[in-house]
Amino acid sequence: MRSNLVFEAVHTLRNRYMLCQLASKATRRFHRPATRIQDTTNEIFSKIASSDRNSVVLEPKNAIEGQRRAA
Repeated sequence: MRSNLVFEAVHTLRNRYMLCQLASKATRRFHRPATRIQDTTNEIFSKIASSDRNSVVLEPKNAIEGQRRAA
């Protein structure tokens, strides 16, 4: 089930918003017209779940660098 795949993927990418953004972009990029979108999405979640966190997301060395500054 997809809920199990999402639960496993959350362990790799803790931020749920980033997980949804990454999954939707990857689904659009890797989808083949001959397959169902649901199958592509499930495949993406399983790839995210099985990968290492450092290979999925590039985090800044300083936490301050990752934050936006207010005007």
